[in-house]
Amino acid sequence: MRSLLREISLRLLKSSNLLFISAPFIAAWYLYYASRISSPFYFWGNLAVALLFMLLYFYFARAYDAFFISHNTIGEIVTSQALAAFLADTAMYAVIVLLSRHLVNPLPLTASFAIQFALSAVWSWIANLIYYALYPAKKTLIVYDVRRNMSELIRKYHMERKFDIKSTVTVEECLNDISLIDGAEVVFLSGVHTHERNIILKYCILKDKLVYMVPRVGDVIMSGAQQVHLFHLPMMRAGRYRPNPEYVITKRLFDIVCSVLGLILLSPLFLIVSIIIKASDKGPVFYKQERLTKNGKCFMIHKFRSMRVDAEKDGIPRLSTGVRDDRITPVGRFIRRYRIDELPQLFDILTGNLSVVGPRPERPEIVEEYMKEIPEFELRLQAKAGLTGYAQIYGKYNTTPYDKLQLDLMYIAHPSFAEDIRICFATLRILFKPSSTEGVAEGRKTAMETSCEEDTEGQS
Repeated sequence: MRSLLREISLRLLKSSNLLFISAPFIAAWYLYYASRISSPFYFWGNLAVALLFMLLYFYFARAYDAFFISHNTIGEIVTSQALAAFLADTAMYAVIVLLSRHLVNPLPLTASFAIQFALSAVWSWIANLIYYALYPAKKTLIVYDVRRNMSELIRKYHMERKFDIKSTVTVEECLNDISLIDGAEVVFLSGVHTHERNIILKYCILKDKLVYMVPRVGDVIMSGAQQVHLFHLPMMRAGRYRPNPEYVITKRLFDIVCSVLGLILLSPLFLIVSIIIKASDKGPVFYKQERLTKNGKCFMIHKFRSMRVDAEKDGIPRLSTGVRDDRITPVGRFIRRYRIDELPQLFDILTGNLSVVGPRPERPEIVEEYMKEIPEFELRLQAKAGLTGYAQIYGKYNTTPYDKLQLDLMYIAHPSFAEDIRICFATLRILFKPSSTEGVAEGRKTAMETSCEEDTEGQS
């Protein structure tokens, strides 16, 4: 009963955020915009407008994990909610313009957003206090085999208030004395192989212990398996990535619409960036490079050039060390920081070599190198490569290839157009994360421990 009451309290707390953020918009609508549309509404029409805003904000907030109090810092929650409110306000401004049949004054909505931002900051601070009062840190046991840095990750991501690490043991120590689990409320299984993991997992479930485990590639593949009944037995059917035709057609139409609209709307930015790059060192504006997409097909990817022309003059492919790489030009640092260098890939999407959403394409040489250590890395090539993807949302540039493989396989295992849309909106959030532009040196990893997203460039 106590657990149920805490869960109800948490849901009410999150629901209050929806009301707080919606209130400024509703006030702006009733006090200013409602009387200025071409055919003013009565009660139900005004209510529909308010509900539409709440629905939009709720969707965007969910896409940005804005209600994820337990795993986000106060700053991350405020940033996510502010971005969700901004997108909802922008969408509603477009609706108001359509209802008014002319451009309307945006200042009331601007003031509304400022109030929303302030309310979000206050709510996030109060919610953080309430959450950890309701849910104090749980006694935590870490059981590891291949991965030994789980305790470091908990500290790095400031999760000590959620997980109170009481002990860290090897899987052998745990199996020799499985009663070690009895004193914990939460158990982390870090890099534990399937057989040993299943023994520990069943014991944890029996003893009502919450379990967090880092999956292996096989686990991720099985997460997309279909439940079937055969021979009067429960079975799981798994196979290669084969999305239904409706999804494939919808996804391609979405790619075409997005690339055409993007090229039209961003054409002034294309012109400005091209002039600045050309004027900076007289080198080429674009560069192209061979990448791999679905079923290992090679294609030439296009980007704005952000490195010196001679960045790879010896012909040896090298991973970038991030924005501090001395091969990156001053202009290149700026366009990489805000992902402007990726925009020419809209042409690749239009031609069908890329999709808007999918695993990021790697260089053939890098894939070959990774596969020497991770043979399963080729499984990423089941789906068409994308401009953005699951690994870009939940990972970083220096996330290990094995972890990126798992993130991409999670996307491949559950093809969904709704998920594609959510990833598109969630991509905006990474522009506000400095860690998303880290390279090898900044993440303190070796070349084989990092992905080649911040790649080197040659002259096109």
